[in-house]
Formats: sequence, structure tokens, C-alpha cells
Amino acid sequence: MLNMKDVSIENIDHLGIIAGIVDAIGLVEIINNLIGLEREEKVSAGHVVKAMITNGLGCISQPLYIFPKFFESIACEHLIGAGVKPEYLNDDKLGRVMDKLSMKGLDTIFLASFLNW
Repeated sequence: MLNMKDVSIENIDHLGIIAGIVDAIGLVEIINNLIGLEREEKVSAGHVVKAMITNGLGCISQPLYIFPKFFESIACEHLIGAGVKPEYLNDDKLGRVMDKLSMKGLDTIFLASFLNW
């Protein structure tokens, strides 16, 4: 029998469609292949980019230091990826990923994403 204490309801609004499109394109894997993975990181660069896209298309315009708060009220692991917690998406991690993307070249990332589609 279903126990109501075991049920958790989380909001995803229209963000499920956005996350689904990012997954269909394979953007997380493309970025992870181009940028690489660090041994001890809790969340990959690809997942951070997916979170930034989700946040940006969630019609929220807030400073980066408030970024994790956006994901506290939605199903973060379901939308972004298994094991991704809101506190992992802090402004320091976002800044490091944006630096890596800039060093790699945004045109390279765009072209790799476009060719994969």
C-alpha cells in the first residue's frame, strides 16, 4: 500500500521540455567531451551548462550567487541529472565552467552541437 509519507512531489513546469531538448541534442555529452571531466568534481561541465540553459529559459534573471536557490524548488536531479544537487551549482562552479567554455572557444562548442543535431 502507498504511504503518503513516501511520496514527494516536485515542480518542473515547462522546464521538462527544455531539459528534454538538451538531452535530445546530446549537449551534456558534447560539452563533457570537449571540456573534459575532472576527477573530483561533483557535477560535470555539461550538466552545469544544462542547468544554465534551464535557468535562463525559466524566465529567471538573478545574480549567479542566487543560482542554487532556483533549483531548490524544482526537481533538480530529474531535470539536470542524477546526483546533481542544487548546492553543486554554485557561482564558483558556474564561473569555472564559463572560463573553460571561453578557453575552448564558443564557436567550437556551437559547431560541435550543430553538427551533432
